[in-house]
Amino acid sequence: MKYDKALRLFALFLILTDVLMAALGFALAYVVRFQLAIPDPAQDVVAFSEYWPMLSVHTLSIVVVFMFAGLYVLPRTSRIDEFYGILVSCTLGTFVGIAVASLSLRGFSIGVEYSRAMIVYAWLGAVILTTLGRLANSWLRKRLIRSGIGRRRVLLVGTGAIARMILQKILWSPALGYDIVGLVSSGETELKEVLGVEVLGDTTRLGELVERQRVDEVIIALPEETSHQEILWLISECERGRVTIRVYPDLFQIMAGPVSIGEMGGLPLLTVRDIAQTGWRRTAKRAMDIVGSLIGLIFLSPLMMLVALFIKLESPGGAFYVQERMGLDGRSFPMIKFRSMRSDAEKSGPGWTTSDDPRRTRIGAFMRKTNIDELPQFINVLVGDMSLVGPRPERPVYVEQFRRSIPRYMERHREKAGLTGWAQVNGLRGDTSITDRTKYDLWYIENWSLRLDIKIIVRTILQLLHSPNAY
Repeated sequence: MKYDKALRLFALFLILTDVLMAALGFALAYVVRFQLAIPDPAQDVVAFSEYWPMLSVHTLSIVVVFMFAGLYVLPRTSRIDEFYGILVSCTLGTFVGIAVASLSLRGFSIGVEYSRAMIVYAWLGAVILTTLGRLANSWLRKRLIRSGIGRRRVLLVGTGAIARMILQKILWSPALGYDIVGLVSSGETELKEVLGVEVLGDTTRLGELVERQRVDEVIIALPEETSHQEILWLISECERGRVTIRVYPDLFQIMAGPVSIGEMGGLPLLTVRDIAQTGWRRTAKRAMDIVGSLIGLIFLSPLMMLVALFIKLESPGGAFYVQERMGLDGRSFPMIKFRSMRSDAEKSGPGWTTSDDPRRTRIGAFMRKTNIDELPQFINVLVGDMSLVGPRPERPVYVEQFRRSIPRYMERHREKAGLTGWAQVNGLRGDTSITDRTKYDLWYIENWSLRLDIKIIVRTILQLLHSPNAY
Protein backbone atom coordinates (compact mmCIF):
# COMPACT_ATOMS: atom_id res chain seq x y z
CA MET A 1 0.00 0.00 0.00
CA LYS A 2 1.30 3.47 -0.92
CA TYR A 3 2.53 5.54 1.98
CA ASP A 4 0.11 8.48 1.49
CA LYS A 5 -2.93 6.22 1.35
CA ALA A 6 -1.78 4.21 4.35
CA LEU A 7 -1.15 7.40 6.32
CA ARG A 8 -4.71 8.59 5.66
CA LEU A 9 -6.12 5.24 6.81
CA PHE A 10 -3.93 5.29 9.93
CA ALA A 11 -5.17 8.80 10.78
CA LEU A 12 -8.82 7.83 10.21
CA PHE A 13 -8.47 4.75 12.38
CA LEU A 14 -6.84 6.90 15.09
CA ILE A 15 -9.79 9.32 15.02
CA LEU A 16 -12.24 6.42 15.36
CA THR A 17 -10.19 5.06 18.26
CA ASP A 18 -10.34 8.41 20.06
CA VAL A 19 -14.11 8.71 19.48
CA LEU A 20 -14.67 5.25 20.92
CA MET A 21 -12.40 5.79 23.92
CA ALA A 22 -13.78 9.25 24.78
CA ALA A 23 -17.36 7.93 24.57
CA LEU A 24 -16.46 4.90 26.65
CA GLY A 25 -14.86 7.18 29.25
CA PHE A 26 -18.10 9.18 29.46
CA ALA A 27 -20.15 5.97 29.86
CA LEU A 28 -17.87 4.75 32.63
CA ALA A 29 -18.21 8.14 34.33
CA TYR A 30 -21.98 7.60 34.41
CA VAL A 31 -21.56 4.12 35.87
CA VAL A 32 -19.15 5.27 38.57
CA ARG A 33 -21.26 8.30 39.56
CA PHE A 34 -24.79 6.91 39.44
CA GLN A 35 -24.57 3.10 39.63
CA LEU A 36 -21.57 2.69 41.92
CA ALA A 37 -22.61 5.90 43.72
CA ILE A 38 -19.10 7.29 44.21
CA PRO A 39 -18.52 9.46 46.22
CA ASP A 40 -22.14 9.31 47.53
CA PRO A 41 -25.57 8.27 46.21
CA ALA A 42 -27.15 10.79 43.84
CA GLN A 43 -30.54 12.20 44.77
CA ASP A 44 -31.90 12.05 41.23
CA VAL A 45 -30.68 9.18 39.05
CA VAL A 46 -31.31 9.88 35.37
CA ALA A 47 -31.37 7.12 32.77
CA PHE A 48 -28.25 6.90 30.63
CA SER A 49 -30.32 7.38 27.48
CA GLU A 50 -30.97 10.95 28.64
CA TYR A 51 -27.24 11.63 28.50
CA TRP A 52 -26.77 10.72 24.83
CA PRO A 53 -26.80 14.35 23.61
CA MET A 54 -24.20 15.28 26.23
CA LEU A 55 -22.10 12.26 25.36
CA SER A 56 -22.08 13.32 21.71
CA VAL A 57 -21.09 16.90 22.52
CA HIS A 58 -18.39 15.76 24.97
CA THR A 59 -16.86 13.29 22.50
CA LEU A 60 -17.00 15.68 19.54
CA SER A 61 -15.44 18.51 21.59
CA ILE A 62 -12.47 16.36 22.59
CA VAL A 63 -11.85 15.10 19.04
CA VAL A 64 -12.06 18.64 17.60
CA VAL A 65 -9.57 19.93 20.19
CA PHE A 66 -7.31 16.97 19.34
CA MET A 67 -7.41 18.07 15.69
CA PHE A 68 -6.48 21.67 16.50
CA ALA A 69 -3.70 20.41 18.81
CA GLY A 70 -2.13 18.45 15.93
CA LEU A 71 -2.67 15.06 17.58
CA TYR A 72 -3.64 13.49 14.24
CA VAL A 73 -0.38 14.39 12.53
CA LEU A 74 1.40 11.09 11.89
CA PRO A 75 3.86 9.65 12.53
CA ARG A 76 4.26 10.74 16.17
CA THR A 77 7.58 9.69 17.65
CA SER A 78 7.33 10.59 21.33
CA ARG A 79 4.75 8.95 23.59
CA ILE A 80 5.62 11.40 26.36
CA ASP A 81 4.81 14.41 24.16
CA GLU A 82 1.67 12.64 22.98
CA PHE A 83 0.47 12.02 26.54
CA TYR A 84 1.08 15.65 27.42
CA GLY A 85 -0.99 16.67 24.40
CA ILE A 86 -3.77 14.25 25.40
CA LEU A 87 -3.84 15.58 28.96
CA VAL A 88 -4.07 19.22 27.88
CA SER A 89 -6.51 18.56 25.03
CA CYS A 90 -8.85 16.39 27.11
CA THR A 91 -8.94 19.10 29.78
CA LEU A 92 -9.76 21.81 27.24
CA GLY A 93 -12.18 19.53 25.36
CA THR A 94 -14.08 18.72 28.56
CA PHE A 95 -14.56 22.42 29.37
CA VAL A 96 -15.61 23.15 25.78
CA GLY A 97 -18.11 20.29 25.98
CA ILE A 98 -19.57 21.65 29.23
CA ALA A 99 -19.91 25.13 27.72
CA VAL A 100 -21.56 23.87 24.51
CA ALA A 101 -23.89 21.55 26.44
CA SER A 102 -24.90 24.35 28.80
CA LEU A 103 -25.69 26.71 25.91
CA SER A 104 -27.34 24.29 23.50
CA LEU A 105 -28.80 21.35 25.40
CA ARG A 106 -30.58 23.05 28.26
CA GLY A 107 -34.18 22.82 27.15
CA PHE A 108 -33.09 20.98 23.96
CA SER A 109 -34.97 17.86 24.94
CA ILE A 110 -33.88 17.34 28.51
CA GLY A 111 -33.08 19.34 31.58
CA VAL A 112 -30.14 17.17 32.57
CA GLU A 113 -26.94 18.86 33.74
CA TYR A 114 -23.50 17.52 34.51
CA SER A 115 -22.86 16.64 38.11
CA ARG A 116 -19.50 17.93 39.34
CA ALA A 117 -18.28 14.40 40.11
CA MET A 118 -19.29 13.19 36.66
CA ILE A 119 -17.34 16.02 35.03
CA VAL A 120 -14.20 14.83 36.81
CA TYR A 121 -14.87 11.17 35.99
CA ALA A 122 -15.57 11.93 32.32
CA TRP A 123 -12.36 13.94 32.06
CA LEU A 124 -10.31 11.28 33.82
CA GLY A 125 -11.87 8.52 31.73
CA ALA A 126 -11.08 10.41 28.52
CA VAL A 127 -7.44 10.92 29.52
CA ILE A 128 -6.84 7.31 30.60
CA LEU A 129 -8.81 5.53 27.87
CA THR A 130 -7.65 7.67 24.94
CA THR A 131 -4.06 7.13 26.12
CA LEU A 132 -4.59 3.36 26.29
CA GLY A 133 -6.42 3.41 22.97
CA ARG A 134 -3.57 5.27 21.31
CA LEU A 135 -1.02 2.85 22.75
CA ALA A 136 -2.99 -0.05 21.25
CA ASN A 137 -3.35 1.89 18.00
CA SER A 138 0.40 2.57 17.93
CA TRP A 139 1.18 -1.10 18.57
CA LEU A 140 -1.10 -2.18 15.73
CA ARG A 141 0.29 0.49 13.40
CA LYS A 142 3.86 -0.66 14.08
CA ARG A 143 2.87 -4.27 13.37
CA LEU A 144 1.34 -3.21 10.04
CA ILE A 145 4.43 -1.16 9.18
CA ARG A 146 6.70 -4.10 9.98
CA SER A 147 4.58 -6.23 7.67
CA GLY A 148 5.11 -3.74 4.83
CA ILE A 149 2.01 -1.54 5.03
CA GLY A 150 2.62 2.21 5.04
CA ARG A 151 6.40 2.11 4.79
CA ARG A 152 8.32 5.08 3.39
CA ARG A 153 10.91 4.78 0.64
CA VAL A 154 13.81 6.98 1.74
CA LEU A 155 16.81 8.31 -0.15
CA LEU A 156 19.71 9.46 2.01
CA VAL A 157 21.94 12.22 0.61
CA GLY A 158 25.46 11.88 1.99
CA THR A 159 27.96 9.15 2.81
CA GLY A 160 29.96 10.77 5.62
CA ALA A 161 29.79 10.49 9.40
CA ILE A 162 26.43 12.26 9.73
CA ALA A 163 24.84 10.09 7.04
CA ARG A 164 26.26 6.94 8.66
CA MET A 165 24.76 7.92 12.02
CA ILE A 166 21.31 8.46 10.50
CA LEU A 167 21.57 5.29 8.40
CA GLN A 168 22.53 3.25 11.45
CA LYS A 169 19.56 4.65 13.38
CA ILE A 170 17.18 3.70 10.57
CA LEU A 171 18.62 0.21 10.16
CA TRP A 172 18.39 -0.43 13.90
CA SER A 173 14.80 0.88 14.16
CA PRO A 174 12.57 -1.01 11.70
CA ALA A 175 9.46 0.26 13.52
CA LEU A 176 10.18 3.74 12.13
CA GLY A 177 8.85 2.45 8.81
CA TYR A 178 11.78 3.57 6.63
CA ASP A 179 13.00 1.54 3.67
CA ILE A 180 16.37 2.89 2.53
CA VAL A 181 16.43 2.68 -1.27
CA GLY A 182 20.02 3.90 -1.42
CA LEU A 183 22.48 6.70 -0.76
CA VAL A 184 23.58 9.65 -2.87
CA SER A 185 27.18 10.78 -2.75
CA SER A 186 28.06 14.46 -2.69
CA GLY A 187 31.47 13.73 -4.18
CA GLU A 188 33.32 13.36 -0.88
CA THR A 189 33.84 9.63 -1.44
CA GLU A 190 33.94 6.96 -4.12
CA LEU A 191 32.31 4.30 -1.92
CA LYS A 192 30.03 1.78 -3.60
CA GLU A 193 28.08 1.04 -0.42
CA VAL A 194 27.78 2.15 3.21
CA LEU A 195 26.73 -0.32 5.94
CA GLY A 196 25.49 -2.63 3.22
CA VAL A 197 23.36 0.04 1.49
CA GLU A 198 24.20 0.83 -2.14
CA VAL A 199 25.42 4.28 -3.24
CA LEU A 200 23.21 4.94 -6.28
CA GLY A 201 25.04 7.95 -7.67
CA ASP A 202 26.06 11.53 -6.93
CA THR A 203 24.02 14.64 -6.29
CA THR A 204 23.98 15.64 -9.97
CA ARG A 205 21.51 12.76 -10.49
CA LEU A 206 19.38 13.48 -7.40
CA GLY A 207 16.23 14.57 -9.24
CA GLU A 208 16.43 11.57 -11.57
CA LEU A 209 16.92 9.16 -8.64
CA VAL A 210 13.95 10.62 -6.75
CA GLU A 211 11.67 9.97 -9.71
CA ARG A 212 13.10 6.58 -10.73
CA GLN A 213 13.17 5.11 -7.22
CA ARG A 214 9.65 6.39 -6.37
CA VAL A 215 11.01 8.05 -3.24
CA ASP A 216 8.64 9.25 -0.48
CA GLU A 217 11.25 11.07 1.60
CA VAL A 218 14.73 12.54 1.12
CA ILE A 219 17.05 13.07 4.07
CA ILE A 220 19.93 15.46 3.42
CA ALA A 221 22.79 14.57 5.76
CA LEU A 222 25.86 16.35 4.41
CA PRO A 223 28.96 17.57 6.28
CA GLU A 224 28.62 20.84 8.21
CA GLU A 225 30.96 22.65 5.83
CA THR A 226 28.45 22.19 3.00
CA SER A 227 27.27 25.61 1.82
CA HIS A 228 23.67 26.68 2.24
CA GLN A 229 23.52 27.38 -1.48
CA GLU A 230 24.30 23.73 -2.23
CA ILE A 231 21.64 22.53 0.20
CA LEU A 232 19.07 24.86 -1.37
CA TRP A 233 19.98 23.48 -4.80
CA LEU A 234 19.50 19.92 -3.54
CA ILE A 235 16.09 20.84 -2.13
CA SER A 236 15.05 22.30 -5.46
CA GLU A 237 16.14 19.08 -7.21
CA CYS A 238 13.96 17.04 -4.83
CA GLU A 239 10.92 19.18 -5.53
CA ARG A 240 10.41 17.53 -8.91
CA GLY A 241 8.25 14.96 -7.14
CA ARG A 242 5.94 14.99 -4.11
CA VAL A 243 8.47 14.04 -1.50
CA THR A 244 9.11 15.02 2.10
CA ILE A 245 12.50 16.71 2.49
CA ARG A 246 14.40 16.65 5.77
CA VAL A 247 17.75 18.32 6.44
CA TYR A 248 20.04 17.37 9.32
CA PRO A 249 20.83 20.71 11.01
CA ASP A 250 24.35 22.04 11.27
CA LEU A 251 25.82 23.38 14.49
CA PHE A 252 24.84 27.00 13.77
CA GLN A 253 21.18 26.10 13.20
CA ILE A 254 21.05 24.25 16.51
CA MET A 255 22.73 27.08 18.39
CA ALA A 256 20.42 29.63 16.82
CA GLY A 257 17.47 27.86 18.35
CA PRO A 258 14.37 29.94 19.03
CA VAL A 259 14.54 33.53 17.76
CA SER A 260 12.51 36.36 19.28
CA ILE A 261 12.10 40.04 18.45
CA GLY A 262 12.41 42.51 21.29
CA GLU A 263 13.24 46.17 21.67
CA MET A 264 15.58 48.47 23.54
CA GLY A 265 14.22 51.98 23.99
CA GLY A 266 12.15 51.60 20.83
CA LEU A 267 15.02 50.08 18.82
CA PRO A 268 14.07 46.58 17.53
CA LEU A 269 16.58 43.84 18.35
CA LEU A 270 16.68 40.22 17.25
CA THR A 271 17.40 37.90 20.18
CA VAL A 272 19.06 34.74 18.88
CA ARG A 273 20.35 33.31 22.14
CA ASP A 274 18.59 33.78 25.49
CA ILE A 275 19.44 30.65 27.38
CA ALA A 276 20.21 31.61 30.95
CA GLN A 277 17.73 30.21 33.47
CA THR A 278 16.60 32.98 35.79
CA GLY A 279 13.78 33.67 38.21
CA TRP A 280 11.05 31.08 38.44
CA ARG A 281 12.76 28.81 35.90
CA ARG A 282 15.83 28.36 38.05
CA THR A 283 13.68 27.94 41.19
CA ALA A 284 11.40 25.37 39.56
CA LYS A 285 14.29 23.34 38.16
CA ARG A 286 16.09 23.39 41.51
CA ALA A 287 12.92 22.30 43.32
CA MET A 288 12.54 19.37 40.93
CA ASP A 289 16.20 18.45 41.47
CA ILE A 290 15.81 18.41 45.26
CA VAL A 291 12.61 16.35 45.20
CA GLY A 292 13.92 13.95 42.55
CA SER A 293 17.30 13.39 44.21
CA LEU A 294 15.68 12.80 47.64
CA ILE A 295 13.28 10.25 46.13
CA GLY A 296 16.18 8.56 44.30
CA LEU A 297 18.39 8.38 47.39
CA ILE A 298 15.59 7.08 49.63
CA PHE A 299 14.31 4.37 47.31
CA LEU A 300 17.71 3.32 45.96
CA SER A 301 19.63 3.36 49.25
CA PRO A 302 19.28 -0.43 49.86
CA LEU A 303 20.65 -1.12 46.36
CA MET A 304 23.48 1.38 46.84
CA MET A 305 24.54 -0.18 50.15
CA LEU A 306 24.55 -3.63 48.55
CA VAL A 307 26.65 -2.39 45.60
CA ALA A 308 29.14 -0.73 47.97
CA LEU A 309 29.50 -4.02 49.85
CA PHE A 310 30.20 -5.99 46.65
CA ILE A 311 32.82 -3.45 45.56
CA LYS A 312 34.64 -3.73 48.88
CA LEU A 313 34.54 -7.53 48.79
CA GLU A 314 35.92 -7.81 45.24
CA SER A 315 38.90 -5.45 45.27
CA PRO A 316 40.86 -3.30 47.72
CA GLY A 317 40.07 0.40 47.85
CA GLY A 318 37.08 2.59 48.57
CA ALA A 319 33.56 1.92 47.34
CA PHE A 320 33.27 5.44 45.91
CA TYR A 321 35.38 7.21 43.33
CA VAL A 322 35.53 11.00 43.36
CA GLN A 323 36.60 12.67 40.13
CA GLU A 324 36.96 16.33 39.21
CA ARG A 325 34.46 17.40 36.56
CA MET A 326 33.53 20.75 35.06
CA GLY A 327 30.02 22.09 35.55
CA LEU A 328 28.07 25.34 35.61
CA ASP A 329 30.03 28.41 34.40
CA GLY A 330 33.14 26.26 33.90
CA ARG A 331 33.58 25.64 37.63
CA SER A 332 35.00 22.32 38.78
CA PHE A 333 33.25 20.11 41.31
CA PRO A 334 33.89 16.63 42.80
CA MET A 335 31.60 14.13 41.04
CA ILE A 336 30.83 10.96 43.01
CA LYS A 337 30.59 7.54 41.38
CA PHE A 338 30.80 3.95 42.50
CA ARG A 339 34.31 2.69 41.79
CA SER A 340 34.11 0.45 38.72
CA MET A 341 37.87 0.03 38.10
CA ARG A 342 40.89 -1.05 40.02
CA SER A 343 42.14 1.50 42.54
CA ASP A 344 45.36 1.97 40.49
CA ALA A 345 43.55 2.38 37.14
CA GLU A 346 44.94 5.89 36.53
CA LYS A 347 48.46 5.50 37.82
CA SER A 348 49.68 6.37 34.30
CA GLY A 349 47.36 9.35 33.98
CA PRO A 350 43.74 9.89 32.93
CA GLY A 351 42.43 7.82 30.06
CA TRP A 352 39.18 7.65 28.09
CA THR A 353 37.07 4.68 29.16
CA THR A 354 35.85 2.16 26.61
CA SER A 355 33.12 -0.49 26.62
CA ASP A 356 35.66 -3.32 27.13
CA ASP A 357 38.14 -1.42 29.35
CA PRO A 358 40.58 -3.96 30.88
CA ARG A 359 40.89 -1.83 34.03
CA ARG A 360 37.32 -2.65 35.08
CA THR A 361 36.49 -5.02 37.90
CA ARG A 362 33.84 -7.69 37.41
CA ILE A 363 31.26 -5.81 39.46
CA GLY A 364 32.45 -2.65 37.69
CA ALA A 365 31.63 -4.11 34.27
CA PHE A 366 28.11 -4.90 35.46
CA MET A 367 27.67 -1.45 37.00
CA ARG A 368 28.80 0.36 33.86
CA LYS A 369 26.51 -1.77 31.70
CA THR A 370 23.51 -1.00 33.91
CA ASN A 371 24.61 2.56 34.82
CA ILE A 372 24.49 1.71 38.53
CA ASP A 373 27.88 3.39 38.98
CA GLU A 374 26.15 6.75 38.37
CA LEU A 375 23.70 6.44 41.30
CA PRO A 376 25.84 8.32 43.88
CA GLN A 377 25.50 11.40 41.68
CA PHE A 378 22.08 11.90 43.28
CA ILE A 379 24.19 13.33 46.12
CA ASN A 380 25.76 15.82 43.69
CA VAL A 381 22.26 16.79 42.57
CA LEU A 382 21.03 17.22 46.14
CA VAL A 383 23.90 19.51 47.17
CA GLY A 384 23.53 21.58 44.00
CA ASP A 385 26.64 20.65 42.02
CA MET A 386 24.55 18.92 39.35
CA SER A 387 20.99 18.75 38.06
CA LEU A 388 18.85 15.72 37.25
CA VAL A 389 18.93 16.76 33.56
CA GLY A 390 21.66 18.63 31.73
CA PRO A 391 24.82 18.15 29.65
CA ARG A 392 26.99 15.37 31.04
CA PRO A 393 30.10 16.82 32.75
CA GLU A 394 33.60 16.17 31.39
CA ARG A 395 36.98 16.23 33.08
CA PRO A 396 38.81 19.59 32.84
CA VAL A 397 41.67 18.04 30.85
CA TYR A 398 39.23 16.96 28.12
CA VAL A 399 37.30 20.23 28.25
CA GLU A 400 40.52 22.08 27.39
CA GLN A 401 40.95 19.84 24.34
CA PHE A 402 37.35 20.07 23.13
CA ARG A 403 36.99 23.83 23.53
CA ARG A 404 39.78 24.34 20.96
CA SER A 405 38.32 22.05 18.29
CA ILE A 406 34.52 22.20 18.74
CA PRO A 407 32.76 25.53 18.06
CA ARG A 408 30.92 26.98 21.06
CA TYR A 409 31.68 23.91 23.14
CA MET A 410 31.84 25.96 26.34
CA GLU A 411 28.19 26.97 25.89
CA ARG A 412 27.38 23.59 27.42
CA HIS A 413 28.50 25.07 30.74
CA ARG A 414 25.81 27.76 30.75
CA GLU A 415 23.68 25.21 32.63
CA LYS A 416 24.39 22.72 35.38
CA ALA A 417 25.75 19.34 34.41
CA GLY A 418 23.14 16.58 34.50
CA LEU A 419 22.73 13.03 35.72
CA THR A 420 21.15 12.35 32.33
CA GLY A 421 20.64 14.51 29.27
CA TRP A 422 19.15 14.93 25.82
CA ALA A 423 22.26 13.50 24.16
CA GLN A 424 22.22 10.43 26.41
CA VAL A 425 18.58 9.50 25.75
CA ASN A 426 19.33 9.78 22.03
CA GLY A 427 22.09 7.16 22.29
CA LEU A 428 25.13 9.46 22.59
CA ARG A 429 26.99 8.39 25.70
CA GLY A 430 30.37 6.90 26.49
CA ASP A 431 32.76 6.56 23.55
CA THR A 432 30.68 8.54 21.01
CA SER A 433 31.20 11.70 18.96
CA ILE A 434 31.78 14.76 21.16
CA THR A 435 30.68 17.01 18.29
CA ASP A 436 27.34 15.22 18.03
CA ARG A 437 26.89 15.28 21.79
CA THR A 438 27.56 19.02 21.79
CA LYS A 439 24.86 19.55 19.18
CA TYR A 440 22.28 17.76 21.31
CA ASP A 441 23.41 19.59 24.47
CA LEU A 442 23.11 22.98 22.78
CA TRP A 443 19.66 22.10 21.47
CA TYR A 444 18.60 21.15 25.01
CA ILE A 445 19.90 24.41 26.46
CA GLU A 446 18.18 26.48 23.78
CA ASN A 447 14.85 24.64 24.16
CA TRP A 448 14.83 23.99 27.90
CA SER A 449 11.52 23.59 29.72
CA LEU A 450 10.31 21.62 32.73
CA ARG A 451 8.27 19.53 30.32
CA LEU A 452 11.44 18.65 28.38
CA ASP A 453 13.22 17.71 31.62
CA ILE A 454 10.36 15.41 32.62
CA LYS A 455 10.39 13.89 29.15
CA ILE A 456 14.12 13.15 29.38
CA ILE A 457 13.77 11.63 32.86
CA VAL A 458 10.91 9.37 31.74
CA ARG A 459 12.79 8.32 28.60
CA THR A 460 15.87 7.55 30.69
CA ILE A 461 13.86 5.30 33.02
CA LEU A 462 12.10 3.56 30.12
CA GLN A 463 15.36 2.96 28.27
CA LEU A 464 17.01 1.55 31.38
CA LEU A 465 14.08 -0.84 31.87
CA HIS A 466 14.00 -1.81 28.20
CA SER A 467 17.73 -2.29 27.70
CA PRO A 468 20.41 -1.96 30.40
CA ASN A 469 22.83 -0.39 27.95
CA ALA A 470 20.31 1.80 26.15
CA TYR A 471 20.89 5.22 27.54
